Amino acid sequence: MRTLYPLIRPHATHTLAVDPPHQLYVEECGTAEGIPVIFVHGGPGGGCREADRSFFDPERYRIILFDQRGSGRSSPHASLENNHTQGLLADMEIIRQHLGIDRWLVFGGSWGSTLALLYAQAYPQQVLGLVLRGIFLCRDQDIRWFYQWGASQVFPDYWQDFLAPISADERGDMLQAYHRQLVSDNEIERMAAAKAWSIWEGRCATLQPQSAVANHFANPRFALALARIEAHFFVNQAFIRPNQIIEEALRLADIPGIVVHGRYDMVCPVDQAYALAQVWPGAELDIIRDAGHSSSEPGIVDALVRATDTMASRLRVR
Repeated sequence: MRTLYPLIRPHATHTLAVDPPHQLYVEECGTAEGIPVIFVHGGPGGGCREADRSFFDPERYRIILFDQRGSGRSSPHASLENNHTQGLLADMEIIRQHLGIDRWLVFGGSWGSTLALLYAQAYPQQVLGLVLRGIFLCRDQDIRWFYQWGASQVFPDYWQDFLAPISADERGDMLQAYHRQLVSDNEIERMAAAKAWSIWEGRCATLQPQSAVANHFANPRFALALARIEAHFFVNQAFIRPNQIIEEALRLADIPGIVVHGRYDMVCPVDQAYALAQVWPGAELDIIRDAGHSSSEPGIVDALVRATDTMASRLRVR
């Protein structure tokens, strides 16, 4: 079974001004002569971690990571102003042009898969291929599954903690209720809601409990950005049309892709990956039988590293 490549450090970092008030953190790792690949993190609001550099062979890839608006090391932290899908897609183009890249491989998981697919549909000529994990189509049914009814039936004990910050008369629409608290002027209320929201996601992300994952999601700074930005995007239907990704799948026709999805993914159930594969003939779907949603699960790591190695062997930079 494959594991991550050894940890590496960035050899260059950039701060890019985009729509005010946002300043993006961007880093480059690996070899400057390698196949360009951009890592698109999840959430929205999740930010990148050191381990995210290690899905790629640093001797074959020019690895670009960036923290999306309001996330990670980008600033201002947890900001919702001018924070929307169209802006994030434009940011990826700004990064590509700033770094002088013609075409690149796009790698994304969870919300990162959403953004990667939308980017590939908007800019197919710039995409060498896609490596995706934990497909999230951002349809109403997908959002409702995790925040209203669905995952709650699998994790009823964790769900009680997710319900706790919300009054009984507001629980008919948990997303709207959480959004109200997460944009509140009451800092204590806002932080309590953020931690409950983020911990719910972290607890459900792995097939077997992983304390490192749970602790990461419980970190207050991480939780605030994740919860505020996710709720902001999801109450706005991710700023895309209903079922947009599936309906525009023809735009992916000439793009090769490898899709990795855990059989027991409770955050983004596997039916989303299956639906995508039915309308994207160029996609190879790899369902991992002993995994959930997290990119840190052994079966997911193995499949993703194999996928990036496979793409490196297939692709030729033009």
